[in-house]
Amino acid sequence: MGAGSAGDGIATVIAQLEARLTQLCAAQDARRFFHATYLRTTRAVADEVGRQGFADSGWLERLDVAFADLYVQALAADLLGEPVPFPWRVAFDTARDRPDLSPVHHVLLGMNAHINYDLPQALLAVITPAEFDDRAVLASRAADHRRIDQILMARVAAEDTEISAESRTTASRTTASGTTASGTTASGTTASGTTASGTTVVDRLLRPANRAATRRFLTEARAKVWSNTAILDSARRAGPDRYARVLAELERLCADRLGDLTGPGPVLLRLARRGFGVVLPAAVVHPQSGR
Repeated sequence: MGAGSAGDGIATVIAQLEARLTQLCAAQDARRFFHATYLRTTRAVADEVGRQGFADSGWLERLDVAFADLYVQALAADLLGEPVPFPWRVAFDTARDRPDLSPVHHVLLGMNAHINYDLPQALLAVITPAEFDDRAVLASRAADHRRIDQILMARVAAEDTEISAESRTTASRTTASGTTASGTTASGTTASGTTASGTTVVDRLLRPANRAATRRFLTEARAKVWSNTAILDSARRAGPDRYARVLAELERLCADRLGDLTGPGPVLLRLARRGFGVVLPAAVVHPQSGR
């Protein structure tokens, strides 16, 4: 793969995401909010791959494709009415049952499912046990993992702008339908405190804090992902049964965390109170006998 363009793998992923976004938008499916954010982020990663901006851009592309496939497969399965992992079940059910939640709420549900649950599995798929044992190779992989952190940090302000614009569009559609046209005060807010732009007064006041919290979420959650991947690698070496049990524990932890985020109110503040990401206990790989 030469400099100046991403490989076919990530280009195929982007094409798949674009096609699916068209369908989600046409259906006014609330999953479109996370999906659009993820598409824009994937394009940013593809640009960096094309610039050869990683220690091993070929490896990073394989990671990005493996990572995206887990989400693409979960979404496709759900659209067909098939079972999906519990973290995605929470995110998808919330999108269906609570489309009234803010776009940022739906984005954060998707981010939590994808980063906390999917990313450790994707990393494991592209880092062999031998590579985990090779300090130089593992250091290179860790450096590229952190480089993604920097790309995500750079996207926070732009995504905030995109999501705010989507909030205004959604609010305009709702008002045009007559759902919230009544009850608007002289200050431009509804009885629930929502402005004509689709945000609450609290949302506007917390916007700088929200951006800071998002950056903290991304770095803290992804650092925990790296640790969880090492635990999954240990489980992989212990055999398929042990790996299945550890992955099931990760699935449970991630689903529980998403369940915490489905209520009303500032979702980032709830994330911040309990810390970002999830942590697999090391003991889950080698439990004490008799337990």
